[in-house]
Amino acid sequence: MEKKTINNQECTHEHDCECVIPAEPPSQDYAEKWQYKERQQPKWGTVTKEGLVVGRGANKRVVPPDEVWKLAAMGCTLEEMSDWFQVKPDTLKYNFADYIAKGRAELKRRLRAAQLKVAMGGNATMLIWLGKNILGQSDAPQDSAANAPLPWTDGAL
Repeated sequence: MEKKTINNQECTHEHDCECVIPAEPPSQDYAEKWQYKERQQPKWGTVTKEGLVVGRGANKRVVPPDEVWKLAAMGCTLEEMSDWFQVKPDTLKYNFADYIAKGRAELKRRLRAAQLKVAMGGNATMLIWLGKNILGQSDAPQDSAANAPLPWTDGAL
């Protein structure tokens, strides 16, 4: 019986087979997730930010309000934004409450527009959901003053 040789390795099966002997995986240097591989020709530069200076002493940071708005519009939580800017959540909330509120309002507006687009495209589930949440519709109508029949009198006017 003839033995197959692939990549200088022999097939050990006793019968005719179509096995493929894999090549050795390439070697990779192990690095922690947070460590970056050294660049051959590192390039360094300077970035200048404009924004509100928050914090005291060594904890001073420059926080651009438009970045706060963008992060809030993406749906980031206060904790995620404060981690990004390396400031305390209370500091961020105190200094940028209006930008955060406007960013979250923009997120809601975009979500609502996307939902309406899907619903108007014929998605029945989305139409039902929007009807219940925006129009106040329900599966089980309840009697209320608005649904009550008009009063009836048998008298003359």
